[in-house]
Amino acid sequence: MSNWQPSTSPNGYQPVYGAPDPGPAPYYAQTSYAPPPPPQPGYGGDSKSPYAGERFKPKKRINDPIFLILFVAQLVGFSIISAITISKFGGDAGGLGGGAGSGNTGNKVTLNYHTVILLLFVTGAGLVLSAFYLILTRAFTKIIMHITLVLSILLNIGIAVYYWITKYWSGAIVFTVIALVSVLAYWGYRSRIPLASLLLQVVMDVAKHHPSVYVVAFIALILQAALSVWYTFTAIATYVRYTPGSPTCEVGETCSSAKVIGFIVFETFSFLWTSQVIGNVALATLAGGPFGSWYYFGPREQGMMPAHPTLSAFVRASTLSLGSIAFGSLIVTLLELVKMLLNMARNSANADGHPVEACLALCAECFIGCIESAVEYFNRYAYIEIALYGKPYISAAKDTWRLFKDRGIDALINDSLVGMTLTWGAYAIGLLCSLFAYLYLRYTHPSYNVDGQYTAPVLVFAFLIGLQCSLTLSSAIEAGVSTIFVGLGEDPQVLAIRAPPLFAMIASTYPQVVQGVPRV
Repeated sequence: MSNWQPSTSPNGYQPVYGAPDPGPAPYYAQTSYAPPPPPQPGYGGDSKSPYAGERFKPKKRINDPIFLILFVAQLVGFSIISAITISKFGGDAGGLGGGAGSGNTGNKVTLNYHTVILLLFVTGAGLVLSAFYLILTRAFTKIIMHITLVLSILLNIGIAVYYWITKYWSGAIVFTVIALVSVLAYWGYRSRIPLASLLLQVVMDVAKHHPSVYVVAFIALILQAALSVWYTFTAIATYVRYTPGSPTCEVGETCSSAKVIGFIVFETFSFLWTSQVIGNVALATLAGGPFGSWYYFGPREQGMMPAHPTLSAFVRASTLSLGSIAFGSLIVTLLELVKMLLNMARNSANADGHPVEACLALCAECFIGCIESAVEYFNRYAYIEIALYGKPYISAAKDTWRLFKDRGIDALINDSLVGMTLTWGAYAIGLLCSLFAYLYLRYTHPSYNVDGQYTAPVLVFAFLIGLQCSLTLSSAIEAGVSTIFVGLGEDPQVLAIRAPPLFAMIASTYPQVVQGVPRV
């Protein structure tokens, strides 16, 4: 590789939205910090080899095999349960029937085809809304960031007001505090929007020249949608087959509410874990493929980027590193499951008129939610370490923590608004899908929901489907943002070559990020 020479080609990328070229540039804005050293012969003007420390060429070993086995086992278990329950998911024997445009809305015992059609519509709506939101974010970056900030505040205030009106005192107190904090935090976040907006524009400019970014995102989105449909059929078939009083119980089936709950909990656990793995494999593919290669090798036009970086990164993520990705995903899945159970406990305590228990459950739910968000945020950078270096999860987590603390980028990454913008969009899409499901139930009047007993689970299913679809698609952009931050922590001067104005703004806002960072 010593015969590689820096490219003499002109700027390879064209600006988008007035953003800088993400390719190499000889000059960037004057700032108060010292400019980077002159480019040295090597890779894209950077004297350090992109392959340093086994980067992009990890050892051929399977990491975290125990969690790989557990992940495969739970997926097989879900498949077996799905096959058993869906085998009788048809005809009147399963209590099915009905649907859009049909006068038959099924029986009154349990869920039926009417719900399946509804959640299929929800899945389609989630796909369309996710793609549309990403397009809007790309076109109106700063406006979207301002809107999401304001909507976050209004949402917290609206929830607090609603809880006060309905006399749900525990929830009212908690969300009033959250609303006040969000109002105060708005002014701090608002001043950081220019940096986050420029960062997002650079990432989208890179993605524009690498169609594989959107190919990976849409493949992950299609897989997520297919998984959502599979989960939908399996969950509803479980209700149909094992709910006491359903037609299947009349022919000798052993039915009980405990069996329904047990199967639904496992199915939801499997759905969440598999969803996490799909999204994180996509993240690792993009981080170790187009975005990581752009940062360390330079734009494709320079001719130094390896051939098919996205495919190579996917092979590593889906084979050697799948156990490590499953390990990190399992932690978040368990936290999400605990949070859902606490939410059910809170709703039950509130319905039974126990405000103290409801308040304690809400506090516990918020606490678990904060832990989940922190772990999910931390894991994103650990997956990038896994994608770039092929490390086991524990080693990647340790190196990520060391990167946060020793490299001085913890303040910067916590100030990024990109993740919040995309996450709020996913949350909004989930709510819109739930609203669509509610209106569908209200105006079609399925027989099984005459008393409204199935409204809550159907809305939860709809919300999960919309949320997961949007998060999967947004992970493509978050992968680019996070990869730049990891590269900034390891080799900050490379960013000065790749995107000078972005480096200039980072250095002027957070000078500690680019000063005193050793090149190891």
